[in-house]
Amino acid sequence: MEKIKVGVVGTGFIGPAHIEALRRLPNVEVAALCEVTAELARQKADSLGIARSYTFDELLKQDDIQSIHICTPNFLHYSQSKAALEAGKHVICEKPLAKDLKEAEELVQLAAQTGLVNAVHFNLRYYPLARQMKVMREKGDLGEVYSIIGSYLQDWLFYETDYNWRLEPDKSGDSRAIADIGSHLMDIIEYITGLKTVAVLADFNTIHKTRKKPLKPVETYSGKMLQPEDYADVPINTEDHANVLLRFDNGNKGVITVSQVSAGRKNQMKLEIAGSKKTFAWNSEAPNEMWIGNRDGYNENLMRDPSLMYAEAQSVISFPGGHNEGFPDTSKQMFKEVYAAIAAGKQPENPTFPTFADGYRELLICEKILESNRKQAWVEV
Repeated sequence: MEKIKVGVVGTGFIGPAHIEALRRLPNVEVAALCEVTAELARQKADSLGIARSYTFDELLKQDDIQSIHICTPNFLHYSQSKAALEAGKHVICEKPLAKDLKEAEELVQLAAQTGLVNAVHFNLRYYPLARQMKVMREKGDLGEVYSIIGSYLQDWLFYETDYNWRLEPDKSGDSRAIADIGSHLMDIIEYITGLKTVAVLADFNTIHKTRKKPLKPVETYSGKMLQPEDYADVPINTEDHANVLLRFDNGNKGVITVSQVSAGRKNQMKLEIAGSKKTFAWNSEAPNEMWIGNRDGYNENLMRDPSLMYAEAQSVISFPGGHNEGFPDTSKQMFKEVYAAIAAGKQPENPTFPTFADGYRELLICEKILESNRKQAWVEV
């Protein structure tokens, strides 16, 4: 079997996560790595056991590289995705797809014109119980969706000395918590429920109005401590915390809270979806169990076990019940579907994986949430 050769661009927190997941697929080879300089690319490639290293322009010239994973800071996603598509490469891009709607719309159109496979890394859809909730809703087990309560909480920016490129709007965009983790939450809510968000009312809070930026590089989630003289004070104008009221196209309502300053919450996405028949509740920090609420009978706890789940959800499970699957498995399961499409040579008519169009959709919702916070008023999506 000839393997599909892949080039990965960017080696921060998420690039190596892509590489690890790709290496678990039998039909894929991570053949090349790209960084901002040839020296850094070689150093990172050596540390990750990848034979070839390039700068971005050099990578695109490699004829045997069929697909590119864009794992760079947000401000590079548009230009690099566009260049990769124009070079005839399939593209898997980190979210957000671009920094604004105009850029995202251009990428959606370009991808459609080329017919190349395009995907956005909304990997949290690929927790098996997220797929199970979607299938249960489609089969009518949930009933009409009455309300949705969602949250995504982290603590990696809890201290004023916590610093990362995501705090800088020129690299990350005008929104932070909502655009970063909130986009996952909005995507999975629409994915599971099949509803569209039609209006939003947002209220943001910046806890640390000034942060201390290290004068030395500190990698995401590294937790390294520096001395007082190693910092510079930087004003912050993106949100640490956000509350958003939601209206859906079935006439019912929801609410989400997103925070990067919740002590002890390392990476917790929670969903509670109340329907006319049952309620579903699920927590990404305990991803292998799902609570099912009933009015007139016992509540249930469903363990992630392929033998207990619908056939349509079994394709994103690799291990039997009791053998836990977690965050690294979500990317593997997503890439499994993406690379089946790449093996076929073109974007499917009805992709099961999140596409550039989904990336555009989440950017649209995020922009409307930003507008609502600025106006302190309801905004239609």
